[in-house]
Amino acid sequence: MRIGVPKETADGELRVALVPEIARKLAGDQVQVLVQRGAGAGALIPDSQYEEAGAKLVDDPWDADVVVKVAPPSADEAGRLTRDRVLIGFLQPLTNAEGVRALAQSGTTSFAMELIPRISRAQSMDALSSQSNVGGYRAALIGAQELGRFFPMLMTAAGTIRPATVLVLGVGVAGLQAIATARRLGAVVQAFDVRPEVADQVRSLGATWLEVGPEASGEGGYARELTEEEQAEQQRALQEAIGKVDVVITTALVPGRRAPILVTAQAVENMKPGSVIVDLAGEAGGNCELSEPGQTVIKHDVKITAPLNVPSTMAEHASQLYSRNVEALVGLMIEDGAVKLDFEDEIIAGACLTKGGEIVNERAKQAAATPSAQ
Repeated sequence: MRIGVPKETADGELRVALVPEIARKLAGDQVQVLVQRGAGAGALIPDSQYEEAGAKLVDDPWDADVVVKVAPPSADEAGRLTRDRVLIGFLQPLTNAEGVRALAQSGTTSFAMELIPRISRAQSMDALSSQSNVGGYRAALIGAQELGRFFPMLMTAAGTIRPATVLVLGVGVAGLQAIATARRLGAVVQAFDVRPEVADQVRSLGATWLEVGPEASGEGGYARELTEEEQAEQQRALQEAIGKVDVVITTALVPGRRAPILVTAQAVENMKPGSVIVDLAGEAGGNCELSEPGQTVIKHDVKITAPLNVPSTMAEHASQLYSRNVEALVGLMIEDGAVKLDFEDEIIAGACLTKGGEIVNERAKQAAATPSAQ
């Protein structure tokens, strides 16, 4: 059996789906790992390390039995897939309608890392969480770099400088990592989420829980989408708190939907000159009304940055984490050196996006049939 690792071709994507450490674990008498030359360059991994790990360097890894990627395949790449291939990667099942339809047309059996069930047995495969950890960490560093003020309290001969205040909106994996990192840097941190059950996690990290707006706990650990009335109430409640802090980090997402607006234009205007907003939801439109995805702008003397694909900015460690997630999933698919897919397994069944020329995930099927999803 052969596992193929292509070089990522999406703009700005520097990660690689398998690092040499994991290639070594997978390669053996019955499994061959084929790595495209230069696949690890963006993550600072030379080809020689893959060779030392027992992988074979090739120009074309797409004829492998299992192809593992980070970003969704391009149209040309999808066209190279066939019914006897298995594809694994971040496939954007709810927002990449054209790409999902192309995968179905190829006949390949594809598995989206985003669809892996959030159950205890699948924690080692949870790539959304592993990459969100990277994003949350990086967001706190971006906030500290862009602020132009100290994060920690400083007591000097010239007097005492108060610590920066940071507000994290959205307390999923990225939010929790942002809280922890900002605290390590010495900031005073508050956090808010529409799911009150995460309050204890916030407090355990030494941050203050901000109680404002309606509750909106949803399925699978995500927040449900708020009604227009609830969203307006939430925005009004947050405006006052936002105006009192130095840095706002936003991480709120609703799968398959535009990111909710948490920071209104009026809230930005209320902030102190020199304050910073780091909007991690830029790829889903942004949590700040004035965010420009992929850009850093200054509005009302507030710097607003909405970086895209943040995990790729730490490609080496992000690739290590993602590679371990892929290894765990591939481990469910291989038996005696051959691909054996057990669709009675809830992880295999839940993560499957396309099979036999059809989109088999119901939510992805609906999204692919909706013009607005394109």
